[in-house]
Amino acid sequence: MNNSNSSLSFFSFKLSAMPVLILFLLIAPGILGINFIPPAKKKYKPGYIRMVFKNTVDGAALVMNDSVYTNVFGENYRVSKLKYYISTPGLKNSILLQKEKNGYHLVDASALASQSFIFAVRPGEYHSVFFLMGVDSAHNCSGAQTGALDPLHDMFWTWNNGYVMVKLEGLSPVSPAINQRMEYHIGGYKGRDKVLEEISLIAPSPIVIKAEKTTEVIIETDISKWWQFGNPVPIKGTPICATPGQMAKKIAENYRNMFSLLPGSIIK
Repeated sequence: MNNSNSSLSFFSFKLSAMPVLILFLLIAPGILGINFIPPAKKKYKPGYIRMVFKNTVDGAALVMNDSVYTNVFGENYRVSKLKYYISTPGLKNSILLQKEKNGYHLVDASALASQSFIFAVRPGEYHSVFFLMGVDSAHNCSGAQTGALDPLHDMFWTWNNGYVMVKLEGLSPVSPAINQRMEYHIGGYKGRDKVLEEISLIAPSPIVIKAEKTTEVIIETDISKWWQFGNPVPIKGTPICATPGQMAKKIAENYRNMFSLLPGSIIK
């Protein structure tokens, strides 16, 4: 009996002492001036991706104003303006996705400097490029903005209709509009009028990103796809589209197919 009582008493002492022990372990580091520091995350030196947009018509470099082009309907036209928004671009592979934070770019066919941009990513091999064609809904409702989203770029309608995602203008002899103009201002960011297009392009070969190096990829934008890729849009029937709606959505469904990733990448 005495042995049983002793064992029970010792067990009870251990239980009653447990909270004290736990409290001591919690406050002892502070008393002794010891700081527990969690292990630091492994740092890496970033690499860089430069995306270059090459504007073409049927594979030939787009020449503004002077060159005459012919669409699939046999309609001749000239291009005087081509501008479009590329948002939150990035790279991905089977396990990793890297994108530019707050990346908004306005590509202007008449301004060479706007046709490429660079941002940091984790080194590795990537199999595809992605971006949003247009400006996301949140930034259509974010008040006055700067940089590529500055309304001074003439790509903003109103706070109700938001940004013009893509703008294509020019002339065509078949256009019934005044002065034979063609004018496509494609926008709409909410509900049935939403024209935002998620673009994902598979790389013909792995895109290799090395630490502290810049890898360049070229994305072709072929505007010949504007007219007929799924939705026939002859100039004669629709020379102008400048409001959100069904026609803008049809054109957006076409121009999402304008992009292709050219073979090869260059590491500099």
